[in-house]
Amino acid sequence: MIRFENVSVTYDSAAQPTVQGVELTVPEGELVLLVGPSGVGKSTLLGTVCGLVPHFTGGTLRGRVTVDGRDTRTHKPRELADVVGTVGQDPLAHFVTDTVEDELAYGMESLGLAPAVMRRRVEETLDLLGLAELRDRPIATLSGGQQQRVAIGSVLTPHPKVLVLDEPTSALDPAAAEDVLAVLQRLVHDLGTTVLLAEHRLERVVQYADQVILLPAPGAPPVMGAPGDIMKISPVHPPVVALGQLARWSPLPLSVRDARRLAAPLRERLSAHTPGGRPPLPHASGAAPLPGGAGRPAPAAPRRTLATLFRRPPHTAARTAVATVTALAVRRARVEALRQVDLTVAPGETIALMGRNGAGKSTLLNTLIGMIEPTSGSATVGGRTPHRTPPRDLIREVGLVPQEPLDLLYANTVAAECAAADEDAGAAPGSCRDLVRELLPGVADDTHPRDLSEGQRLALALALVLTGRPPLLLLDEPTRGLDYAAKGRLVTVLRALAAEGHAIVLATHDVELAAELAHRVVILAGGEVVADGPTAEVVLSSPAFAPQVAKILAPQHWLTVPQVREALA
Repeated sequence: MIRFENVSVTYDSAAQPTVQGVELTVPEGELVLLVGPSGVGKSTLLGTVCGLVPHFTGGTLRGRVTVDGRDTRTHKPRELADVVGTVGQDPLAHFVTDTVEDELAYGMESLGLAPAVMRRRVEETLDLLGLAELRDRPIATLSGGQQQRVAIGSVLTPHPKVLVLDEPTSALDPAAAEDVLAVLQRLVHDLGTTVLLAEHRLERVVQYADQVILLPAPGAPPVMGAPGDIMKISPVHPPVVALGQLARWSPLPLSVRDARRLAAPLRERLSAHTPGGRPPLPHASGAAPLPGGAGRPAPAAPRRTLATLFRRPPHTAARTAVATVTALAVRRARVEALRQVDLTVAPGETIALMGRNGAGKSTLLNTLIGMIEPTSGSATVGGRTPHRTPPRDLIREVGLVPQEPLDLLYANTVAAECAAADEDAGAAPGSCRDLVRELLPGVADDTHPRDLSEGQRLALALALVLTGRPPLLLLDEPTRGLDYAAKGRLVTVLRALAAEGHAIVLATHDVELAAELAHRVVILAGGEVVADGPTAEVVLSSPAFAPQVAKILAPQHWLTVPQVREALA
């Protein structure tokens, strides 16, 4: 169905090809997963299938890509629209109408389908993706995850032969991700649709793949094979694979079910141990904890540059709450986004906000940053009321890394972004660049931010916000587009910040990140807090939010592979 013949892509400003030596075939009616570290060219390779590369992105495409016999060099995206449906990393860039129902119908209208057919397919898609209650909603009022489901639905309704999806579950809660993957499975098995998707959250999708394509490094030729074979050699792999390698299981499991069948001897070995290695909870007084915490093995020490970058003056380690939310309610148009929310954030504390798409997580963060005024109740940050505080003053108390990092990026080069961040924060010249070097090794100063991958842009936006060293750091879906290595670097940075007394609140659907990083988990549902407690207590009591290791080793209370590795050592 999809044929790559000695394909390479070189962008105009690049000295080396982004991808090269691609020689492979994606068979009809298979779900093929594209994996690799951030920035290796996965999105570029997907773009060659739908014609966006090079017709819209520019650059030079060498070799030949054919889809159902059509050469993408000579067929522009509009001439492939009846064959290929595409959803990129940014759903907002995909939309052309204002409401959910109109967006689902637009692609079919463009192809001239009969109204009766259009109506039936819209209803089917609304039900398949759990969008029926949102059919009349303006797209601009939806959460990021809801928008992602609408974008996926809009390419399903025309029934293309090929689906090309870039990070399709990155903004979805665990249940919604399972629903989307179940739909893709039905399309592959029942209709013979060919699905090519790139995804960093491999714990969600690798067990469903028929084959896996690995891009090991920028410009390196891809390797294609069975999922189990590729995971053995892949530099990126899910926790279930990492645990299998640690325990030397054979065959290497790809799902929780397969791993549980092999896990009895490992559970026996671990039965005499107590899980350790959790992040240290802040002291009851609210003072910042000592780096590494007390009474537990210290985590891997961050590089000295990180400790230096995040060192806060002693007088800023306040003993009062960094942020307080009391009986907070927010109504937006017809939607009651938050209802009677209470939350206190202490210095040095890391809190993971979790819950379904549309539960109110982003609304809570935007209220703390002053972008939304409460309907009732109150929110204070550093003793200030956010929506009444001038932005130049508020930026010294709280910083937000939004779901869409391009909202913070406006300069033409990474160096210019860093220089502006240093000036805005009153930081020493080079402070931001040092952070970028930690989070994004190998990115040149003259790189345009829009030429970075989604994960790289997010890391750059995080560095810009961290330059101001705000006492409270808010992150909205901080691991979208990040591979496991990049996520590990992010965890190291955030742990160093928390050890220096910064409070961190992150809205995330990444249960593995919450298990590894958070002291507390707060679950929102319908705008209300339905759970608030220590991470292990909350996630182990919820199958939807439990990490893979917890499911494999239950009823024992292990959350992460590093915990298990430490115990076995």
